[in-house]
Amino acid sequence: LYIVAMLMMLVLGIRYASDTYFEAALLIALFGFVGSFALAKFLLRGEVIE
Repeated sequence: LYIVAMLMMLVLGIRYASDTYFEAALLIALFGFVGSFALAKFLLRGEVIE
């Protein structure tokens, strides 16, 4: 789901030639990666923070 949101921000950034949309896409990608990593760690060990 975050990939779709990231791609929408990239398309809007290209369409309106605004750097703000690119920065928003970068933040969405970062939070999506961190969330996926935390979920994978939780599924493997049963806890996120040791």
